[in-house]
Amino acid sequence: MEPTRREWLSTSVAGFGGLALTHLLARGDEAKPRAEFHGGLHHKAKVKRVIQVFLNGGASPMDTFDYKPELVKRHEQTLDFGLKATATGTVGPLMKSPFAWKQHGQSGRWVTSVFPHLSGCVDEMAFLMAMQSKSNVHGPASYLQTTGFLLPGFPAAGAWIGYALGRLTDNLPTFVVLPDSRGLPYNGSGNFTAGFLPATHQATVINPSSPVPIPDLAPAPNGKFATPTATNDGFQLLQKMNRQYAEDRPGDARLNARVEGYELAAKMQIAAPEAFDLARETKAMHELYGTDAPTNDGAFAKNCLLSRRLIERGVRFVQVWSGAGGPSNNWDNHNNIAAELAPAARQIDRPVTALLKDLKARGLMDDTLVVCTTEFGRMPFTQNKTGRDHNGGTFVTWLAGAGIKGGVAHGESDEFAYQTAKDRTTGYDLYATVLHLMGIDHEKLTVRHNGTDRRLTDVHGHVVGAILS
Repeated sequence: MEPTRREWLSTSVAGFGGLALTHLLARGDEAKPRAEFHGGLHHKAKVKRVIQVFLNGGASPMDTFDYKPELVKRHEQTLDFGLKATATGTVGPLMKSPFAWKQHGQSGRWVTSVFPHLSGCVDEMAFLMAMQSKSNVHGPASYLQTTGFLLPGFPAAGAWIGYALGRLTDNLPTFVVLPDSRGLPYNGSGNFTAGFLPATHQATVINPSSPVPIPDLAPAPNGKFATPTATNDGFQLLQKMNRQYAEDRPGDARLNARVEGYELAAKMQIAAPEAFDLARETKAMHELYGTDAPTNDGAFAKNCLLSRRLIERGVRFVQVWSGAGGPSNNWDNHNNIAAELAPAARQIDRPVTALLKDLKARGLMDDTLVVCTTEFGRMPFTQNKTGRDHNGGTFVTWLAGAGIKGGVAHGESDEFAYQTAKDRTTGYDLYATVLHLMGIDHEKLTVRHNGTDRRLTDVHGHVVGAILS
């Protein structure tokens, strides 16, 4: 008979490593995903796993992908955008992009010079050119674009997907977050919480650049008292406490989540060292991603390479962050677009391009979706002479991979990239589309919480069929 989870915790004689071995030798039905890949939950799935690159701070569309000749024509002219046009400063004159524009690929997609590598992939991308946010404040806008709500406490997309589809592997987390090496984004871990979903769907945050990439995965060097005998005694005590807790609170799912967390930690002790070991990659692969680039650029490149290794090994949703929270070292370019946006773009240009090429070469693009988004855009007029303020009015998101029609663009902003003008889309539409590709009807994926049937897409969202193959 297969041992129960609590029996695993009490009978291991070699700590978590022994627990993991026991589990690997005796997998039960509960370890299996809830839905087969192609079957999906509600219809046939095209996407098995997702890598999301999030540009923290609000990437400027009119300096990257949204070419506006009118900004060039009317550079330095002053227009009346109204008293509420700006978020944090005063309205300055219109400003054209300081970067050169050029058309790329058979699709003729306009891209500025900040993306010399990524511009070569435009025929494989689908662009949402008229994304709009309800907020031009970092915190609420980031929550909205990661969880579907302006307020904290709601489950992130990765948590919803793990809850709906289950695990692809027992040895690694279903939802992994790779933050910028300089720190967590605005809202910190609130962007990747499980919210009211079972805690087992919480993201696992991994920082490969840190001396301890995953806290508490291995015993501390000074913990020599943690012998196999002491560990077994501790597990027996824990088992006794767990049994009493479960008897007193039969409807509380937190104990189950905690036990699953211990199990995952045990299995990761075996699987994680190999998965995180980038030294196993060839020199050519490191050169492709640019992992030897100095400081944060190299760290982001390593995160992109690691994201591929993780989805290869069964992680369903990997979120790679570019930019930390705060007034600098991100895409929040209030002071000087030329000086601030260029290094942010350089950080992602080569590694994300390498990721797309690597996934394609390995055949992983056949069932993997890559999404690159941000919380909002920037204003077409200046702030602090050469910067741009927050703008929830319009921004750009792109997708590539399974189920995506490459080389297309959906939606248009107005002549200044100030507001959406045609075929507006939102984060709700983005996630309705992502869930659709994963075999999920976003309107049917609900959880009853405080008397309300909650969804990742709230009460909104439509699948953007124009970008689907």
